[in-house]
Amino acid sequence: MHTTIRRLEEADVAPVVRLSLTAWEPVFASFEAQLGPTVYRMLFPDWRSAQARAVETTCRAPDHDVWVADADGRPVGFVAVTEIEEDAARAGEIVMTAVDPAVQGAGVGTALLDHAVGEISARGLRLAVVATGGDPGHAPARALYERRGFRPLPLVRYYRPL
Repeated sequence: MHTTIRRLEEADVAPVVRLSLTAWEPVFASFEAQLGPTVYRMLFPDWRSAQARAVETTCRAPDHDVWVADADGRPVGFVAVTEIEEDAARAGEIVMTAVDPAVQGAGVGTALLDHAVGEISARGLRLAVVATGGDPGHAPARALYERRGFRPLPLVRYYRPL
């Protein structure tokens, strides 16, 4: 499969939302297993609708640059980047990324991540930042980031229903 990385166009938003929701199903299943059903339902009563809105907002945010991995004229992945203040450093943040499960393992995620890092570097920024979960559903993302030279700073967020 040959993919090219190009800027997101308005016509890409709906397909990107669809592929993201499919890609993130294992993540939300992992969240439920990790948190238990009570806390999970409190946090994510309708994760698909919330995530669809989040992806649409990210794709259309004027301060985000968004690219898609295109295979045969259709998006099979995307990545969004913005600039942030990360404590004392100006940084490029990889805000959101997803790859269609049908092509996961084919290098699309690596190509999108490398493209995002290249764009951040081209802006003259010296630090790239990406956040992800520590749950089993995010293990493939963590492995990719670490393979590409990102170093983790483990943080823990606790939840307790009242």
